Amino acid sequence: LIRRILEVSGRDRVQTDAQQIAEDKFVFNLPDYESINHVVVFMLGTIPFPERMGGSVYISYPDHSGMPVWQLLGFITNEKPSAIFKISGLKSGEGSQHPFGAMNLPQTPSVAQIGISVELLEQLAQQTPVANAAVSNVDSFTQFTQKMLDNFYNFATSFAISQAQMTPNPSEVFIPANVVLKWYENFQRRLAQNPFFWKT
Repeated sequence: LIRRILEVSGRDRVQTDAQQIAEDKFVFNLPDYESINHVVVFMLGTIPFPERMGGSVYISYPDHSGMPVWQLLGFITNEKPSAIFKISGLKSGEGSQHPFGAMNLPQTPSVAQIGISVELLEQLAQQTPVANAAVSNVDSFTQFTQKMLDNFYNFATSFAISQAQMTPNPSEVFIPANVVLKWYENFQRRLAQNPFFWKT
């Protein structure tokens, strides 16, 4: 129905393999969750939420007896299509009310789960996420953007070749490395001046 993406900080992997457990509920598995500090949940941009709907984002991890403990991290909407959550400090404490209770979700000791429940925006506004989960301040956004820029630049320039090494291929387009570098430097400069310049 609605595709969401989960990116785990510190792992070179983006997960798109959500398990749909109900018409409006999706679950991602997080193996070895004890080593994860942050998760990023974002929409692909191809399929929006239905009108007046959004997604509450939960984490579930097994407690000392192996039973799942669910905690509300926050939410995503068409207007706020991504969120970064700090999960490293959430491995203790009590769970909260959640929409996954009646479902039989198998869980192994070293695997946590991120659950997304599609709900009315009015319901999302009344929910209270667990303290210290959201990392939505400008510093973390800037840090995430900087890491993304560095990753793109390093990836793109790893394919750089000189003109002497080029093999003519009429169906392939080449972008000069100095153009990528100029874009990279301009984006960094604008980000340093105003972290939200891209909204204008």
